[in-house]
Amino acid sequence: MAGFFHKFEPHGRGGPRIQDVPLRMLIPNLITVLAICAGLSGIRLAFEHRFEVAVAMVLVAAFLDGIDGRIARRLKAQSKFGAQMDSLADIVNFGVAPALVLYAYLLDRAGSFGWIAALLFVIAAALRLARFNVLDEDTDRPAWQADYFVGVPAPAGAVLVLLPIYLGFIGLPLTVSTAFAGSLFTVVIGLLLVSRLPVYSGKTAGKRIPRDQVLPLILGVVLYVLLLSAYTWQTLTASAILYLLLLPLSFRAYARRARSVEQQAAVATDPSVSD
Repeated sequence: MAGFFHKFEPHGRGGPRIQDVPLRMLIPNLITVLAICAGLSGIRLAFEHRFEVAVAMVLVAAFLDGIDGRIARRLKAQSKFGAQMDSLADIVNFGVAPALVLYAYLLDRAGSFGWIAALLFVIAAALRLARFNVLDEDTDRPAWQADYFVGVPAPAGAVLVLLPIYLGFIGLPLTVSTAFAGSLFTVVIGLLLVSRLPVYSGKTAGKRIPRDQVLPLILGVVLYVLLLSAYTWQTLTASAILYLLLLPLSFRAYARRARSVEQQAAVATDPSVSD
């Protein structure tokens, strides 16, 4: 008699069949499930007015959802099942959870405008994630462009959109005017998600570190963690503002690199161009 559950096929019907599934294949999926649980728990806590714990749960969900793919690659445990599950979890952890927590904390004071802003952010996050999946499959894209995201990445958007809450925790008054300003800010972050703004990804920056930078890097990371633990909301506020201020620099770096690549291509095609 057939079992009550279908057999787990991590690669689908078209992939290699595995008689006994290695435990390492399940670890990334477990992390994804835990991320979903954290995000949904954050929503519940927000509607119970336990906002600090709610924000912490949303940030934990974003962190877990951001590392599950990397862990899968490290363990060589990538699977079609995991990729589909991760995509479904992203919309919850990077879109729905932060938007609803922000709405429960502040945006509901703006009435329908606040709800519209929250909805627009969730839709923008979904569109951003869909576009990421499409671009990830684009083999014709120049290799150097892989160093840049198209638009603000969804994990960063989830952290940025909570900036009004960080400010509220450090003393920003929660008024109707603040709610409308927060709603406008939410819409702006949503637009940054779906924009074509090139944002430096840093994927290739940390593979090799010069010896003389190892100790300063360690001290810098330790200092940031200590600040985050002692002055959590102030540190997150400063980090979010700094990220937003660095976006124009990322655009300028992309434009310079694009011009350099175009000039090199022109010289390769017509050597007289360099004269």
